[in-house]
Amino acid sequence: MQRRHFLTLASTTGLAATLAQQATAQQPPASPQVDQAKSMKTSRTAPRTCLNTSTIRGQKLSVPEQVRVASEAGYDAIEPWMRDLRQFQSEGGKLSELKKQLDDSNLTVESAIGFAQWIVDDPAQRAAGLEEARSDMELLAAIGGKRIAAPPVGAHRPGTDRPELAAIAERYRALLEVGAETGVVPQLELWGFSPTLSRLGEMAYVAAEAGHPDACLLPDFYHIYKGGSDFDGLLTIEASRMHVFHINDYPADPPRETIADKDRIYPGDGVCPLKTLIPHLLDNGFQGYFSLELFNPQYWQEDALSVARTGLAKMKSVFPT
Repeated sequence: MQRRHFLTLASTTGLAATLAQQATAQQPPASPQVDQAKSMKTSRTAPRTCLNTSTIRGQKLSVPEQVRVASEAGYDAIEPWMRDLRQFQSEGGKLSELKKQLDDSNLTVESAIGFAQWIVDDPAQRAAGLEEARSDMELLAAIGGKRIAAPPVGAHRPGTDRPELAAIAERYRALLEVGAETGVVPQLELWGFSPTLSRLGEMAYVAAEAGHPDACLLPDFYHIYKGGSDFDGLLTIEASRMHVFHINDYPADPPRETIADKDRIYPGDGVCPLKTLIPHLLDNGFQGYFSLELFNPQYWQEDALSVARTGLAKMKSVFPT
């Protein structure tokens, strides 16, 4: 290369580099909101699925049959009911064999539904409730269960005693201590129709005031709507404190005041803004399981495996892509 051409090329290259540096310096820096949005999008956890066996409760399947349905349908986990597990035991079923079936099916027991009366005012009744909870937790631990629902049973009907939230927090802590001893975590469950623990704010207060490292919440899209809370309230709750989230949908009619469990429908078939809410939950750090919980008598008249498969497909249709 001739010296003149070399100097010309070097001069041009240097000028281009200088202009590029100036242009970069003049560009406004990315806003924290943009950086945060990018980080959320890249760190978002893919939703995991669970079958609450209430969805196929009307088919009256045994627990091993429920496990088979959940596995063949393609769920990641199952959420059985304690009454079904007790019946399985009473009929001679062995927990060790059930655990092997779960392991062989690659299903985890992320949660279970129990009804121990841990929340009531009567001390003797509450003590009996804690013992029932302990028994439930020990059974669950034997099959690899991780958590159990803790709804406000005994304080959920109009006219019954309605404990103060501070008292509920103390009682929830006592339940959490039982859980710590058994290795199964009780999840404070929202019941929208109940005069107690029907709103997100009540749950958040009780969980915080319990002052226990295992305190956590079990929300439900239907129950949030039924209880009258605003869905935006979910974004104020630490997402790591929600390990399981009951997923379902509801129609516009009947109205909120009279809608009931039987009116729940497949995700995406109703008016709940699931396609907006679920991405917000995931972006807020939710890494738990969405558990399909329905009580629709129409679905109970259909083939259980077909219902489970339809439910899973409907769930995935409202998940972000």
